[in-house]
Amino acid sequence: MTRFLKILAHLGFGLIVIGAGAWAVTALALHLTGAARIAAIAAVAIAGLAALGLRFLRSRRLGWAVLALAALTVGGWYQTITPRDDRIWEDDVSRGVKARVDGDIVTLSDLRDFVWTSETEATERWISRSYDLRQLETVDMFTSVWDNPDIAHLLVSFGFANGDHAVFSVEIRREKGEKFNEIGGFFRQFELVLSGATAEDIVKLRTNFRRDPVRMYPIVLTAEQRRVMFLSYVALAQRLEARPEFYNTLTANCTTVVYQLAKVLKPDLPLDWRLVFSSHLPEYLAQFGVLGGEGTVQAREAAALIDARAQDAPPEMPYSVAIRQR
Repeated sequence: MTRFLKILAHLGFGLIVIGAGAWAVTALALHLTGAARIAAIAAVAIAGLAALGLRFLRSRRLGWAVLALAALTVGGWYQTITPRDDRIWEDDVSRGVKARVDGDIVTLSDLRDFVWTSETEATERWISRSYDLRQLETVDMFTSVWDNPDIAHLLVSFGFANGDHAVFSVEIRREKGEKFNEIGGFFRQFELVLSGATAEDIVKLRTNFRRDPVRMYPIVLTAEQRRVMFLSYVALAQRLEARPEFYNTLTANCTTVVYQLAKVLKPDLPLDWRLVFSSHLPEYLAQFGVLGGEGTVQAREAAALIDARAQDAPPEMPYSVAIRQR
């Protein structure tokens, strides 16, 4: 039995070294380049081999000591990677929305209102608009699927009595030429940005140019809940303006950030697998009675698809009106 336990202990140590080494190599490969990357990865490999050799051939304590020293070194370096807001960003995420509150009036600046001519080209325009929270009438959730059918990008739209709609989208803040990848999202490769935009920009880009399947779901909230939800986005905008933060593929993405905001309405809102597999969010919302529409969830999903409405709308019809035509 003792021999068996020793084998298990050796195996456990080996798995820890391999797991920690894989994490360190991935982080180094994503954040370093050239000779620095090669040297750092080589150092991690040497430290791992040394820890294994010492653990198995000489002293368990020495093996653990080398592993701990390597972990502290890599961990210390990793903590020096901090979010920044002064990089050269792609145009569409070059500004995060700013918010100022004066009683019932909220003024959003750096609100994106691009005129897209293709999925990558647009006439850049940033505007400011003021919204009266007493006139806030609707909340809609948009889901946009671009690759994996189980994963959707989430946008939340607030509609006002005068016909204005402010759409919020939590996104990665890409540097010029940078492409998103899920692995990098676990390793502090991307900053987080809250984009505020018009539907004519941020939703139309997805329906008419990217041709992604886009669905719009009405969310059933009271007037006070709508107000609280809108102000939670305002608070997020102000927080990110004061201090940049990292995007995280699992814990700080377009869905999980909205989940944290929604907890303002329902503090005991449970975690759920559909927060990760966000195309299934309608089922999650339906169980709390806040998903609008009629019939089964599947029927509401079918009715929510707006691509045809958006693409077939006459040019003179406002986009936000066109996508709400039944």
